[in-house]
Amino acid sequence: MTVPVLQASGLARSFNGHYAVTAADVALHAGRVTGLVGPNGAGKTTLLLMLAGLLEPDRGTITFDGAAVEHARLRAATGWMPDTFGTWESLTPREILVAFGRLYRLSARDGDGRARELLAQVHLEAFTDAPASGLSRGQKQRLGLARALMNRPRILLLDEPASGMDPRSRIELRMLLRTLADAGTAVLVSSHILSELDEMSDDIVLMQAGATQIPPPAQRVSWRIRRVGEPADRAVTVELPDDAAAAQYLAQLIAAGHLIAEFTRVGTGLEQVYLGLDADRT
Repeated sequence: MTVPVLQASGLARSFNGHYAVTAADVALHAGRVTGLVGPNGAGKTTLLLMLAGLLEPDRGTITFDGAAVEHARLRAATGWMPDTFGTWESLTPREILVAFGRLYRLSARDGDGRARELLAQVHLEAFTDAPASGLSRGQKQRLGLARALMNRPRILLLDEPASGMDPRSRIELRMLLRTLADAGTAVLVSSHILSELDEMSDDIVLMQAGATQIPPPAQRVSWRIRRVGEPADRAVTVELPDDAAAAQYLAQLIAAGHLIAEFTRVGTGLEQVYLGLDADRT
């Protein structure tokens, strides 16, 4: 694999003597979506702030394009979307994005053009010149995503981006992140929506008690099977080692003359790994 665009090794950060992050290692590669998973209080947001160049680690190293990080250069190449995007309520979405564009040294004209392009992309063009105070929680999340994309970032860091979004917006978010990754962006997404994260992520990093780990591969996967004409409560569940075994099992059922109405994975590999963590339910 190529040299990571952004790599962190041994990161730690404390607040008033309490360590929120103790030993975090992350490698983000161009063209790949990495999912960051862990319980509340695991240190995910603190880690994201350090990766965004907004919080100095107590120890550890961060490299950008294989060299020691320069925070100003890193911030210029990074899009950061916090879990809650505070808006200037009296301004319009276009004015908010143009203001952030000026921080990235875009001219007023270029900033306005980029703002309108992004508002259309996140389906907020109808609110372009209306006060941001009228936006719903989900609409503000979409505005936050647009803000994170103003500088056409090489690295995109997202903290619970789908929070408050309706199902259509969540589907569009997944598609957009995949499109950005396919165009070469390195994407890191922290989310509790494990099924969606599992679907769009190329890599997964688990975080617990301030430390990261790479999850082991799933040992077995459960599949729900229902034959034609059977009610839902008559469906059976079988465990199979992988997708290839599932495909072979289904082929055998069909060859034996069974009419299969439903053959569905029960849960995801990521959900099983998460439930295997000794995590506090907070």
